[in-house]
Amino acid sequence: MSRGVEWDIDPTLDRIRDLVDVLGEPQRAYPVIHIAGTNGKSSTARLIEALLRERGLRTGLYTSPEMTTLRERIAIDGEPISEEGFVAAYEDVLPYVGLIDDKHTTRLSFFEVLTAMAFAAFADAPVDVAIVETGMGGSWDATNVADGTVAVLTPIGLDHTRYLGDTIEEIAAEKAGIIKPDAIVVLAQQQVAAAEVLLHRIVETGATAVREGMEYGVLSHDVAFGGQQLRLQGLRGNYDDIFLPLFGEHQASNAATALAAVEAFAGGAPTRGESSLESVTRIAPGETFIGGETDQLDPALVRSGFAKSSSPGRLEVVRTGPTVLLDASHNPSGMAATMATITESFGFTRLVGVLAVAADKDVAGILDQLEPVLAELVVTRNSSDRSLPPDELAELAGGIFGPERVHEAARLDDAIDQAMGLAEETGEFQGAGVLITGSVVTAGDARTLLRVDRKR
Repeated sequence: MSRGVEWDIDPTLDRIRDLVDVLGEPQRAYPVIHIAGTNGKSSTARLIEALLRERGLRTGLYTSPEMTTLRERIAIDGEPISEEGFVAAYEDVLPYVGLIDDKHTTRLSFFEVLTAMAFAAFADAPVDVAIVETGMGGSWDATNVADGTVAVLTPIGLDHTRYLGDTIEEIAAEKAGIIKPDAIVVLAQQQVAAAEVLLHRIVETGATAVREGMEYGVLSHDVAFGGQQLRLQGLRGNYDDIFLPLFGEHQASNAATALAAVEAFAGGAPTRGESSLESVTRIAPGETFIGGETDQLDPALVRSGFAKSSSPGRLEVVRTGPTVLLDASHNPSGMAATMATITESFGFTRLVGVLAVAADKDVAGILDQLEPVLAELVVTRNSSDRSLPPDELAELAGGIFGPERVHEAARLDDAIDQAMGLAEETGEFQGAGVLITGSVVTAGDARTLLRVDRKR
């Protein structure tokens, strides 16, 4: 950590390229599915990994940031790397890290070293496929020394503007850097400005695009107990009766994108007579998917893979009486999706929020999304040094909610206790709820405080 955290950025791939070179280019020992975007990256990555693992492949999964332990970021076969494995990976790369530090005027960063550890651990396992999420951006993100055979672009919005640019076009251009020649690019629904930039990059590189709403998408989604029931259009056919234990239209979209990515990885992009959702798919002669002779994935494995999937800290129900939800949304577009999902999927008569958010985020935009849905708000801080002080957050929130609806707590544990009390004030326990949100750190801290059971 003393090497500098992820947001301490020096935009170059020179150091990480030199490091993986002396390590023997471990990122080329297996195919890579590379994921960039503003919202939905981690959920989509986990869904892709669940489908691939269900098909019998050994998987490596690299995500960020972590909820409670750094080991979560490097997962093999669906489990965080062990403590012994983490130490071994660090000790394997450390001598080479010193060599590269001596070569450059700036030391390798924390994220660069961790990325090299992940690539090396996946090669040592060995994995059949690695699902790799960018840390931030795309072009100069340390993960971009890998060339994804499939590149996935989740929805792009305004976030990290200090580093990525002030406009959607600038941010999209940076994230488009993961698109490599001859890759298959899975494009989730995008704003028009972002889509134009991404499609231009696809044409430049000679990649192949498959687009949500055109070549694949969500045909229907219905609220179900513990999640939702889906019907999806894949690249090569429909998949019915899918239960997804995640809430919200955005998670249905993430599932469709994950399915398309796995189909693209397994058998390439299909030849289509038309580019429209539910159009007739034409398969080139001889095209098949790995492990089968039909033109689509085994629907039973797709159903099973999705049913076993999870995405911790994404509208995760961790307690009842009152219902307590944890959500890692940290920008206005992500929070808008969270509020829409709560309105659609939960019958709260009184919902109280707990908010701890980083100072460099669009805090006013986040509060604007929360205000119509929350009865009251308790503002606090999380364990990050970047957390906005509660008094400053309370002042901002008061201007949007009105001072009478805003409460301040110095610590997250006190804020959670206060929110539970406020939620239960009316005595309507059945409809009472607490939403703890604002960042991955906030959700992770709350998981620890509430002692959420997790496999480790």
